[in-house]
Amino acid sequence: MNSGPVGVAVVGAGVISKQYLANLTRCPDVSVVAVADLDVDRASAVAAEHEVPVAGDVATILVRDDVELVVNLTVPAAHATVARAALAAGKHVFGEKPLVLDVTEGEKLLAEAAEKGLRIGCAPDTVLGSGIQSTARAISAGVIGTPIAATTAVQSFGPEIWHPSPEFLFQSGAGPLFDLGPYYLTTLVTLFGSAHRVAATARTGRAERVIGSGPKAGTRFSVEVPTHVNALVDFDGGPTASSTFSFDSVVRRTMIEIAGTEGTLSVPDPNRFEGSLEVLRPGAEDWERLPVSGATLGRGIGVVEMARAIRAGQSHRASAEIALHVLELMAGIAESAESGRFVTLKTGADRPDPLSGDWDPLAATLV
Repeated sequence: MNSGPVGVAVVGAGVISKQYLANLTRCPDVSVVAVADLDVDRASAVAAEHEVPVAGDVATILVRDDVELVVNLTVPAAHATVARAALAAGKHVFGEKPLVLDVTEGEKLLAEAAEKGLRIGCAPDTVLGSGIQSTARAISAGVIGTPIAATTAVQSFGPEIWHPSPEFLFQSGAGPLFDLGPYYLTTLVTLFGSAHRVAATARTGRAERVIGSGPKAGTRFSVEVPTHVNALVDFDGGPTASSTFSFDSVVRRTMIEIAGTEGTLSVPDPNRFEGSLEVLRPGAEDWERLPVSGATLGRGIGVVEMARAIRAGQSHRASAEIALHVLELMAGIAESAESGRFVTLKTGADRPDPLSGDWDPLAATLV
């Protein structure tokens, strides 16, 4: 078994890679040794910016012995291809959301990894930040008694107002459900465990949208997906959730509230790594602020947690099983909205144990 920091290669040198690299190059338990991209010049520029020693194409970095874990930051359509190539080369994989585009494809990918004795992790790792982890610890400590129900909402009038090229967010595989849903649904699975059935309704508010900023401002484009989705989710452990995902609301809202037998939690924004956590107890007039502790570094903390778990021979928390279950949740919500029926899910994922409040991705724990 290897020891010391885990060697990491980043595949995909797009915009999001800079956030990952800025954080991972600060974490002593991983060693970023390479950056790869279809555009080798871009890979070289990004590698130089973050003082990463090697840059090249994917094939070049996959044959390196010092690469143990591939961080897959390619576009969603390439997630499966890159992950499969990394597994074939004997590397673990941590990927950006979504895991892949299709549940069956995801199941095959997990089976390949298991057969080879390799691991797959997946974003969003916001659930490992201080906000959601403090929530998980509060629930485990019985702060609100037994959880009964969650209410979540993420609403805006649409990203075309500020995004200079928003068309892709209104095409198949996107919309508010698939773009923002992973943050909220991954949080619910992290807090409650597996869901077993879903129901939903969906609407498309406007058949066309208008780009509001940038060089294409004023350009009209067609909407291919629902832009307002309401979902009901039943969890195996008993709780239920009501969730709204919308690009059709003038009222901006990001919320998660969890009602229990002894109170209600107001949970931080799951698209961020920090935030305030509050509880309203029976008979109280005001919300009470609860202590929040944990990691706030940002994107990449799931890679660090996974690297430490590899060395320790333990399960990692931002797991492929959770990512696959969330993918099926979203697919089931979309199917139910079309069919008008409850959809039963076949995948599942265990609720991971919360991280301790002093868990620190910047600490050196691997020697």
